[in-house]
Amino acid sequence: MSDNKHENYELLNLIGYGLAKFDMNFVKEFGFKTKIAFYEYIVSLKIAETKGVVKNRQDLFDPFFDSGRKGWWQKGDAYIHRKILIDSLFGDLNYSQYAGMVKIYIQSSFGEIEKPETVSPLMRTRFKQLQVTGQEAEIYFMHNYKNIETFSNGTLDDARLFGDGYDFQIEVTETYFLAEVKGVRASSGCIRLTENEFTKASEYKSKYGLIVVSNLSDLPKMTAVFNPIQSISLTKKIISQTQTTYHSEFISW
Repeated sequence: MSDNKHENYELLNLIGYGLAKFDMNFVKEFGFKTKIAFYEYIVSLKIAETKGVVKNRQDLFDPFFDSGRKGWWQKGDAYIHRKILIDSLFGDLNYSQYAGMVKIYIQSSFGEIEKPETVSPLMRTRFKQLQVTGQEAEIYFMHNYKNIETFSNGTLDDARLFGDGYDFQIEVTETYFLAEVKGVRASSGCIRLTENEFTKASEYKSKYGLIVVSNLSDLPKMTAVFNPIQSISLTKKIISQTQTTYHSEFISW
């Protein structure tokens, strides 16, 4: 099933975040004196269909900043996962730097970047991470794992850097659980386990939890499946990949 997120989902979220966090300082960086003029600019680029779409995206982020604007306050923290993701990538930028980053994103999405040499490699990497479903799901899990009953009294340790078949270890009253997190944009979809993840799940059985964060394009939902090898029907697929490496001559270092 394909998701129904807006085709410019990531960019609209960046714009809404900028408007909510920096208000008119963000708008002025684009050369406009009013928000209406800025909205019209975004519509003219076909990033959004109407001015209301842009305003609604700011309303979504307004409750998470101390700006005096309520926005969609009645929705509580339903959409805070979007703010947390952007915070993790761009939260250290001031309003001028942030607006500059959004300009780069607009240029890269709606035409070639005029001076690509001015865009740092790290900023390009941050852009790519916006579209990585797995990372968004992992960030959501890290902030919400205690909502899973089994983990409610647990302490989380991040194991992603080790690449050992699971993303997190959760200690619960001297018992250890492993959690592998997968993200799905829509409310349904397929997931896959690597050979390493499959092996670890087979070893730890009911102590291994597959956490699927679905519906990431709207209101995420976490589904925990323990002992996934026995609980989910999995089909083995062998994919051959060629890896190219480059080797130096023998050198005395």
